[in-house]
Amino acid sequence: MKRLHKWELALLLGLCAVLLWGAWSVRQQQDLSRKMIRLHVIAHSDSAEDQALKLQVRDRVLDYATAVLQRSADMTAAQQELQQELPRIESIARAAVAAEGYDYAVTASLGQAEFPLKEYDGFSLPAGEYTALRLVIGEGEGQNWWCVVFPPLCTAAACDFTETALDAGMTEEDIALITESEGYVLKFRALELWQQLRQRMGK
Repeated sequence: MKRLHKWELALLLGLCAVLLWGAWSVRQQQDLSRKMIRLHVIAHSDSAEDQALKLQVRDRVLDYATAVLQRSADMTAAQQELQQELPRIESIARAAVAAEGYDYAVTASLGQAEFPLKEYDGFSLPAGEYTALRLVIGEGEGQNWWCVVFPPLCTAAACDFTETALDAGMTEEDIALITESEGYVLKFRALELWQQLRQRMGK
């Protein structure tokens, strides 16, 4: 049996460490994704008017969905509530579009979607697949907006952030992971790069 050189052994150990770290990081992201629902609003186009309209739709839908989900004790209940409310949510979004003088169609759906690494005010979420309440305005060819509708982290006051997350089933470890003041963005960026590498190797 051929004996490995020191550099070959170091390279092998390094590769094993990267693979183990990557698998562990993916599990962390997947665990987070099982506890939250993202809101994804896609504008008709990138014109200033359509981007402003997107925010109007976002505000109306976010207000309604947040109120609806206040009665949801966990992720399963939240998904059920949103699924039942999809026609009403779609109607609210269309009314917001019409109120601004546009006749764009709007479609609302609840399903799985890929999200990039995203930094918010006070917390960050790693790239990966999440359950999403998705609203497409018109042709859906413009820049999009996303946040977290369950738990309502994007609308929670800073002083209520931890309580809001815990009430929805997140753990203190989850909260520490996404709000760590130093290093979390670097960790999540590394995870994003690792996932991209894994996808390329799988092709």
